[in-house]
Amino acid sequence: MNPNVHDPSRSSAVQPPSILGIETSCDETAAAVLSLEGHLLSNVVTSQHDVHARFGGVVPELASRKHIERIATVTQDALAQAGTGWAAIRSVAVTRGPGLAGALVVGVSFGKALAYALDIPCIGVHHLEGHIASAWLEDPGFATPAVVLVVSGGHTHLYLVRQRGDYTLLGKTLDDAAGEAFDKGAKMLGLAYPGGPALDRLAQSGDPSVVRFPRPYLNRGGFDFSFSGLKTSLLYYLRNQPQHEGAVAPAHIAAGYQEAIVDVLVEKSFRAVRHHRVAGLAVVGGVCANSRLRAVLQARANRDGIRLTLPRVNFCTDNAAMVATAGWWAYQQQRWSSWDFDAHPGLAIEAVSAGTGATT
Repeated sequence: MNPNVHDPSRSSAVQPPSILGIETSCDETAAAVLSLEGHLLSNVVTSQHDVHARFGGVVPELASRKHIERIATVTQDALAQAGTGWAAIRSVAVTRGPGLAGALVVGVSFGKALAYALDIPCIGVHHLEGHIASAWLEDPGFATPAVVLVVSGGHTHLYLVRQRGDYTLLGKTLDDAAGEAFDKGAKMLGLAYPGGPALDRLAQSGDPSVVRFPRPYLNRGGFDFSFSGLKTSLLYYLRNQPQHEGAVAPAHIAAGYQEAIVDVLVEKSFRAVRHHRVAGLAVVGGVCANSRLRAVLQARANRDGIRLTLPRVNFCTDNAAMVATAGWWAYQQQRWSSWDFDAHPGLAIEAVSAGTGATT
């Protein structure tokens, strides 16, 4: 698969058969076009950060309304950027879950309606399979078996990927996801929404050795994760922080807190690589945009001689290119979804195995 984005100067008369991907699981409205040869022709994402910032988090009803307002325009923009039209679309791949119920319904309803009108198959994609697929967007030669860590605001899951479509869950968070720990930590530090990127920026000017927070579940729990205790540690630290000139600078606190999360994610991921004797590790999902996590992962991979793939930042956060890629895998195997499939906000993680993410 060649991930090079389509040249917009290309003649619109050239319309390679393609898959349209649609993503509306949370607060990003996204559409992408991927040719059946595996070329990413376009990837359009509109964020709702400005809508939800004053609430300090995503408001589900507002997210759904914004998806309704934007989805048609975003889809048209993706087609225009790709230099293609409806006649070239051979299938519609859309995120069916997990995610916010109302947000998912918008994407699924729109995607199914498009597919029905065009008389082409519709493919329901599991959100996590989309993130896993992003590992191959710019590294098509990334070999399996490999370990893949999916780390985002709602998920922290570690998989053994024997081949595309064959995933074994090795471990997951027992409470809060790493992304939630970043966001809640940022809120406690008084940072602006979205909290994860804000904490990352603040931590870059801090020293992580000034304040050492616990590394939860680092040496127990197998490949499972737990971050609720870390949030509590930060809460108590801030409560006990003296309010005078001797107080530790927020940047040092942010750096120490971030380092604790990064240490756990990196150590458990490489531990899984060693345990299962694979040569490759991919880390995907919104938290993979964190600059410190990316730096530590790369340094560790270089040291241990492990092939590491990290999607570029705009492929880490929710996007439709990853959905189109997962749909492309399913399309090649003729795994269509039946017309009665629906949005499933609590779609079980077990559904991401042997291709079942694309079926009902």
